[in-house]
Amino acid sequence: MLLKDEVGMLQRVPLFSGIEPTKLKLLAFTSDRVSYSAGQILFRQGDEGDAAYVILSGRADILVDSDSGPIKVAELVPNSIVGEIAILCNSSRTATVRAASPLEALRIRKDHFLRLMREFPEMTIEILRVLADRLSHTTADLIDARSAK
Repeated sequence: MLLKDEVGMLQRVPLFSGIEPTKLKLLAFTSDRVSYSAGQILFRQGDEGDAAYVILSGRADILVDSDSGPIKVAELVPNSIVGEIAILCNSSRTATVRAASPLEALRIRKDHFLRLMREFPEMTIEILRVLADRLSHTTADLIDARSAK
């Protein structure tokens, strides 16, 4: 894929939609394009949070460890971002991400991701929206699970 195509894909990611194309070009250039086969692990729960991933094509499952084995809690589709929580919280990964189909992604290193947040407050606001939405869904799921007991 050409650099301009990667920039176009990044522009479709809500997180990056407000960033000027020249900055996205730099982001695409400094990011690593990675490919995974179905079943391959992008990262594991407990790993160091050293990068975020933007899904370019394919799907991935988000899995959390439990006493009865891994539980699928969400599915990622193209234009999704994953891995930002460990970067923002400076903590280990909160879940495992496994490719559910052949998958291509941009791997954005932690230092580049944090620099973008400093330089583009609108990106920081969008990250807050994404995280708040995830928290809202998780809270609703927890309420449903507790109500079922």
